[in-house]
Amino acid sequence: MEFNVDSNTELPLRPLLIDFHGVSMVDNCIDNWQNVKNFQARPDDILIATYPKAGTTWISYILDLLYFSQTSPDRQTSLPIYERVPFLESEFHVSPSGTERADKLTTTPRLIKTHLPVQFVPKSFWEKNCRVVYVGRNAKDTAVSYFHFDRMNKTQPEPGDWKNFLQRFMDGKIVFGSWYDHVTGWWEKKQTNSNIHYMFYEDMIEDLGREMDRLCSFLGLSPSEEEKERVRVGTQFDNMKNNNMVNYSAIPVMNAPAQVF
Repeated sequence: MEFNVDSNTELPLRPLLIDFHGVSMVDNCIDNWQNVKNFQARPDDILIATYPKAGTTWISYILDLLYFSQTSPDRQTSLPIYERVPFLESEFHVSPSGTERADKLTTTPRLIKTHLPVQFVPKSFWEKNCRVVYVGRNAKDTAVSYFHFDRMNKTQPEPGDWKNFLQRFMDGKIVFGSWYDHVTGWWEKKQTNSNIHYMFYEDMIEDLGREMDRLCSFLGLSPSEEEKERVRVGTQFDNMKNNNMVNYSAIPVMNAPAQVF
């Protein structure tokens, strides 16, 4: 994605929404579309799918710890989460694209995240019978979190005031389109595809241990109680907030101060 720069602030100007096959998107998610569309999944890939602000980093870190905290402990302190779990459709031109990062992963399985509506997922994930972990979150909390995220993140369109943003959220006129279409589209796909594990953010808040057990059962993992406790503690909010490998503090546009609400 190429940004114009405001000479007064030296910050990139906000992108504009684009209608992409009926879904509101921005160019940093569609500039690399042919490579996304033609991405070649592997049978053991795990796709992490969410609507924005539904716990994407949380579930990504849980999965990364479940699979690699014992076998590759160094990665937890040397590689930021966005390199361990690439964002498939991202293309900012100043760093490797999501498809490039995913292609270069040497882990087994590869953990790859996406915010794409189900109809946009590369067909190779279905052809290879890849497992998918989807996390849904209630609309109210998603909208509030998304609003504050857009105030902070300069790669997102300008959110405006809360009333304006909420109306656009309800109309599906924000990046990745309608929340309702996204969560129901993935839910409907789950009804005919046993390789999709559909989780709820609220259930994870209520009892992470229970939800982790269900997740491990889906994935065929059998971590010890000690390992599960290590994951549970490591992925607590305060611990993730203070962990520079998972809090995105190294990315300037993701660490900009938001304006006063």
